[in-house]
Amino acid sequence: FFQKTLNAVKSWFTLFGWSKGQNPISIPHSLRRDVCIVQLTVAQEKTFKRKVDRDKGFYDMLLHLNGQPIPGIAASQSLPRNPIERMFQIHWQHSELLSFLKSKGAYLPHVMPEFLLAPEDYEIWTEVNTGLRRGSMRSSGKLSSRRVFVLEKRTFETMSKRAWTDVLLQMYKVFVLPRISSRMISDPSSLESLQNMPGIKSEPLCSNVYSRYERTILIWLNKHYEKNRKIVWKDNQRGGIPPMRWIVNFDQDFMDGLVLAAQMAAYCPYLIPTHFIKMYTNPRTHEQLLHNSLILVKALHSISLDMDIKV
Repeated sequence: FFQKTLNAVKSWFTLFGWSKGQNPISIPHSLRRDVCIVQLTVAQEKTFKRKVDRDKGFYDMLLHLNGQPIPGIAASQSLPRNPIERMFQIHWQHSELLSFLKSKGAYLPHVMPEFLLAPEDYEIWTEVNTGLRRGSMRSSGKLSSRRVFVLEKRTFETMSKRAWTDVLLQMYKVFVLPRISSRMISDPSSLESLQNMPGIKSEPLCSNVYSRYERTILIWLNKHYEKNRKIVWKDNQRGGIPPMRWIVNFDQDFMDGLVLAAQMAAYCPYLIPTHFIKMYTNPRTHEQLLHNSLILVKALHSISLDMDIKV
């Protein structure tokens, strides 16, 4: 499940996270490189300057999505030569990043700045902080309250991958989803057909699963599906017009392909006779579900909306 989530996140940010077209990312490797600015040793470079393409760094992506930078952190800056000083500056940057995201509404209590470090910097961090903890214990006669998580390399990589994935998910939540407008254009015909269907409220406290913006999308999905199901499949020979349904989630309700096809048909009606009319409107077997998914992916490719979605 986490790997599928990571793949979806990686795909979206690769395609849509940048101001100047696509830019492949890897989680966590390219993100750690970009945010940490440097993965070099003194022997490799005289100064610790970032070596990534302009407009291709993590903070450039954050600036593109948010519209403003993190206060006090420039998109391109030098780092101290001393490895310990460098580590502390990077750790501070990560702390500022997490604080900034939390101030925007991100939920990241489980992500600590050190989990976003590169492995070599994390190793320095654990050595320094373990030493500080021992020194505090010797001087005060009791353990310091500072918590130090010392993870072995493989465990740290797993934790780092999860932490960076959650950071990106929360960036999507606080920077991208709020762009959705709750203003719905009244359509008397669609509103009339929805009268017998339970409503979905967009108020903030109406769901502990979906945000207000996600519920706005669900409302939009329900209206388009109910309006278009009778148009898209009126001449369908593989089940006729599909029945009315209440769309309440983004996984189960999408599995037969009909909901997404109805949305696409609203904006690309020319796909109806070439693609969507051939779908099974009451699929009962895995083969029929696969058939519908194949048609959807072909439709996406035909309008050059290639997001690497697998059937």
